[in-house]
Amino acid sequence: MSRWQRFKYSRIGYASLWIFTILFGLSMCAELIANDKPLVVRYEGHFYFPIAKNQAETVFGGDFSTPTDFLDPDIRQNIASNGNWAIYPPIHYSYETLNYFSQVPNPAPPSLENWLGTDDRGRDVLARLIYGFRLSILFGLALTIVGVSVGIITGSLMGFFGGKFDLVSQRLIEIWSAMPELYLLIIFASIFNPSISLLIILLAAFGWMGLSDYVRAEFFRNRALEYVRAARALGLTNVQIMWRHILPNSLTPVITFLPFRMSAAILSLTSLDFLGLGVPPGTPSLGELLSQGKGNLDAWWISLSTFVVLVATLLLLTFMGEALRDAFDSRKSGAMSGGRP
Repeated sequence: MSRWQRFKYSRIGYASLWIFTILFGLSMCAELIANDKPLVVRYEGHFYFPIAKNQAETVFGGDFSTPTDFLDPDIRQNIASNGNWAIYPPIHYSYETLNYFSQVPNPAPPSLENWLGTDDRGRDVLARLIYGFRLSILFGLALTIVGVSVGIITGSLMGFFGGKFDLVSQRLIEIWSAMPELYLLIIFASIFNPSISLLIILLAAFGWMGLSDYVRAEFFRNRALEYVRAARALGLTNVQIMWRHILPNSLTPVITFLPFRMSAAILSLTSLDFLGLGVPPGTPSLGELLSQGKGNLDAWWISLSTFVVLVATLLLLTFMGEALRDAFDSRKSGAMSGGRP
């Protein structure tokens, strides 16, 4: 039974992959789902696409030459009269849109206008959850790719060459791992302006060490096998042997740990945003919503909805990781195939 078939054998993991893919795909189209601008507007015989280019208010019968606020009741009335029409996204708010026309003080509870209510600034919680979910997944992917790449390179070099190179590298890793990561993040956050790229660099600088140990062990084991000796006898260089032969046979721990590393990256971003050390202010993030929920305990819809999204995301990644681990475990291949080879 192939590894893909063994992965599909885990129904929970396979279903989690589909659910996660669908949710991530929808979040990548967040501008078409949650936006304060219509997708298409037909006004006085002309078609406009405000989601791509926002025209001035005077185009739609307004009084000012500023960008159009399509939440203004007068603008909506002009668009809806005399045969004019507009197609709006399902959620009429973006992650930064303020609901100036709310009839209740902020944070406002869930309503037909704001399905999951608003935060303490009047921004739609559901819209911020959609954009925050996308940011968390993209951040997790970027941090995972960078950390895995560094871990593979360092682990493969230590495992392949061994000897003094491995010994010195291990001592350097021990020194680097003893550095207080949180203190360094606080120091850099006070010196530099917060940004996604800075967070990825700082977290990736510490996140590769755990994976490098597994890759190092795999290279140690595989470099002594017969096919590596045969490759040396054929005159292949060390780089060719590592890239063509040893690395493809050493990726099992890397692949099986990918979902768990993404979970750790998402949790790191959420924790830093909760502490105010993460993304720049105003950026939609799950940690910032949790911080708002802590500051507004009576606004239960903020913390509850964010908690549900965060837990569901981590559960999906965990189920996918367990299914991957079982798929790459050769000891379970016989049991999954009913004893067939």
